[in-house]
Amino acid sequence: MIHEGLPTQLPDIDPDETQDWLDSFDSMLDERGRERARYVMLRLLERAREKQVGVPALRSTDYINTIPPEREPWFPGDYEVEQRIRAFLRWNAAVMVSSANRKGLEVGGHIATYQSSASLYEVGFNHFFRGKDAPGGGDQLYIQGHAAPGIYARAFLEGRLSEQQLYRFRQEVQHGPHAGLSSYPHPRLMPEFWEFPTVSMGLTAINSIYQARFNRYLHNRGIKDTSEQRVFAFLGDGEMAEPESLGAIRVAAREELDNLTWVVNCNLQQLDGPVTGNGKIIQELEANFRGAGWNVIKVIWGQGWDALLARDVDGVLVNKMNTTPDGAFQTYSVEDGAYVRENFFGPDPRLRRMAEHMSDSQIQKLPRGGHDYRKVYAAFDSATKHVGQPTVILAKTIKGWTIDSLEGKNATHQMKKLTPEDLKRFRDRLKLPISDRDLERSYEETGSAPFFHPGEKSPEIEYMMQRREALGGSVPRRVVRAKALKLPGDAVYSELTKGGGKHAVATTMAVVRLLKDWMKDPEIGQRLVPIAPDEYRTFGMDSMFPSAKVYNPGGQQYESVDRKLLLKYTESEKGQMLHEGISEAGAMASATAAGSAYSTHGEHMIPFYIFYSMFGFQRTGDSIWAMADQLARGFLIGATAGRTTLTGEGLQHADGHSPLLAATNPAIVHYDPAFSYEVGHIMRSGLERMYGEGGSDGTGENVIFYVTVYNEPVEQPAQPDDVDVEGILRGVHRVSVAEGEGPRVQLLASGVGFPWVKKAARLLAEEWGVQADTWSVTSWNELARDAVAAEDHNLLHADDAPRVPYVTSKLDGSGGPFVAVSDYMAAVPLQIARWVPGDYCVLGADGFGFADTRPAARRFFKIDAESVVVRALQALADAGEIDPALVAKAARQYRIDDPMAVADVKQEGAGA
Repeated sequence: MIHEGLPTQLPDIDPDETQDWLDSFDSMLDERGRERARYVMLRLLERAREKQVGVPALRSTDYINTIPPEREPWFPGDYEVEQRIRAFLRWNAAVMVSSANRKGLEVGGHIATYQSSASLYEVGFNHFFRGKDAPGGGDQLYIQGHAAPGIYARAFLEGRLSEQQLYRFRQEVQHGPHAGLSSYPHPRLMPEFWEFPTVSMGLTAINSIYQARFNRYLHNRGIKDTSEQRVFAFLGDGEMAEPESLGAIRVAAREELDNLTWVVNCNLQQLDGPVTGNGKIIQELEANFRGAGWNVIKVIWGQGWDALLARDVDGVLVNKMNTTPDGAFQTYSVEDGAYVRENFFGPDPRLRRMAEHMSDSQIQKLPRGGHDYRKVYAAFDSATKHVGQPTVILAKTIKGWTIDSLEGKNATHQMKKLTPEDLKRFRDRLKLPISDRDLERSYEETGSAPFFHPGEKSPEIEYMMQRREALGGSVPRRVVRAKALKLPGDAVYSELTKGGGKHAVATTMAVVRLLKDWMKDPEIGQRLVPIAPDEYRTFGMDSMFPSAKVYNPGGQQYESVDRKLLLKYTESEKGQMLHEGISEAGAMASATAAGSAYSTHGEHMIPFYIFYSMFGFQRTGDSIWAMADQLARGFLIGATAGRTTLTGEGLQHADGHSPLLAATNPAIVHYDPAFSYEVGHIMRSGLERMYGEGGSDGTGENVIFYVTVYNEPVEQPAQPDDVDVEGILRGVHRVSVAEGEGPRVQLLASGVGFPWVKKAARLLAEEWGVQADTWSVTSWNELARDAVAAEDHNLLHADDAPRVPYVTSKLDGSGGPFVAVSDYMAAVPLQIARWVPGDYCVLGADGFGFADTRPAARRFFKIDAESVVVRALQALADAGEIDPALVAKAARQYRIDDPMAVADVKQEGAGA
């Protein structure tokens, strides 16, 4: 039995020898104390590992710096100059936020986060972060969202931003396009500045892991040499509570991503109070990361503690550090030296003697490691040289450091504005040459303090610019260097135009067939990135295993259990398929990395992420927003879509609403095709819009195609000669026109719902003398967006002829009322209600899903063909065109309120 890594029930082959060792330990414990005993035990464990005895590693180490003073490297920079640069940045970052909250503006912001992390960033900017012009392509930086003001402050000194832009922090519209600054890192809002959106807590962590992994994927597949590129991600200790923050750290360790460095700013505070007041967040995180296989570097104490720790021969100081909770350390950060002497050093006479030579002021100024430039440099230096593991730097800081009115206080995150007196004390602490008169004049003229710039020729600016030039240019910076791809022609889509003949085919299979043909294309084939969360076989993609292979940087070091089969599971270092296991969040992170490779790497990659549609926008909608914010492109394939198609699975697999969730994201172009030929035109349009010469600048549009497809085999007609491609792509096209006489109705359906209206049209004609035209609605969402855009245009151009929504012009002139149905809730087709030129009614699958046959589920929701017939008759009765008694007769005849009426109806293709 193993308890906390140590054996407790293994057989003792020499009890006498064991007892001698235990007696020796007890004697040392009695004579030298617990501290000495602990030290010896730690040394013994260390020696055991050196000798490869196989003793399990400890989950955490002492609450001291990982790198001892004697192992710290020489600091290569000009310490004094860099200290002055940090002072300038701290001032300008704080003034920026305070200015944004001047009277009459008050748009918010965060001052304290950057003040706690300035040294962490500046070590990187001056010595480690390589820009886009560096050999190998430069590094990729994920900046902590609330620290954005500090990054803007540096860009101001570098000449990338103007003082006027700093005054317009969080004012992105009222001064004109790109005249202000976004609140947080947002590539969509500042597309030439920010590369990664990060303020959605937790997504920085998982996205940075999969970005580093995708860099290796590009390298291993021979698409781009990324061996010189590193990913740096800055996170907060409070942010680490998000499941996404720690949920994928084992992936980074398993794939030995030593191109990844995390810097966790451990200021011990979250938004309202301590992260873990009774505990020790750094120790907790160390245990998490060490257990997952990461290299952990703790930067807890500044140089001022080195001499004290050197005198700690009994380990009493280390023991005090180990046992003091974070809540107490937070209190020490706001109290004076006398309080710290009494409460930290005072209880133990040995501790008190260690600090008796220090004044209260010296004790108060004992620094935390995250503010010590040399300690932080040593951590970065060690991290970038470490091989075989990702590295996390756990740096202890004080939130709001250097601003007396904010430092370490629980409310510091919500403090947005500094008074003139606060700023004067801040100025004095930073030793800035700003007079009281200049401060007062600035307040009179602008309502805020002045920004500070030492002059273009100052030693600080020259030093800053020289360092960035040596490292490859300014960062962060987003550059689009990818060229438009040569896309496949008509031939690759020809199979989808032929239809299924006598065979029923699910639209999922049509999409997968097209993907396979794309992957054979000599131009784009290698750029496709198939992604699935442990469902390739579900979607009929196992045939790709032997040829495309599953990506694994270690190759396949075992004989597969299905090695004798034709479709055996095959892994390869050069594999093309990303198999993410049961992790939709990980799959989305991979899709984001692949979809933005055109900007991060100058290489177009085409993510093709296929998943159960229910587990897309509902489960990882935040990640899809981040993908859109990052201006990523690609295909999201929501398979097994609809509320009634995935029979037997029940509630949690029944997607009746993803189009509505997709509609909330402006970058998502959603289609719900019914026919394989529609699939072909839609997917081709996606390629052309995203990877061709589309968009305002000819480099492609920053959109994401979300295509919902189904597992139900249905009749697939051949593409008609007069196919309405424009209608397919804009959202609706007519499939059939009734030729008989009598009352007329228009039946609209999307996706798997089209067979219902096709059957309904036949029943209406044969049994009720009603003629019905049928329409395939490929996108309710795009029709609604077009209509809203038309209304917006008309609002601004009242003198011009009004723009008519596409759906209005397309349906205009059709006879009779309109009846719409889909396998989604009624709100999906209701999106276009106000623009339909006539009476409009809808049927939808509203409510929770459940397990049963498709006929039973559709009868329950009243969306099957018979229900469409009754609804069409009711619409005609409401319009006065038929006798209302026919509606009641039809309802009774078809028993549309009774799922038992279809209990004997068989279904085809019930599997997922």
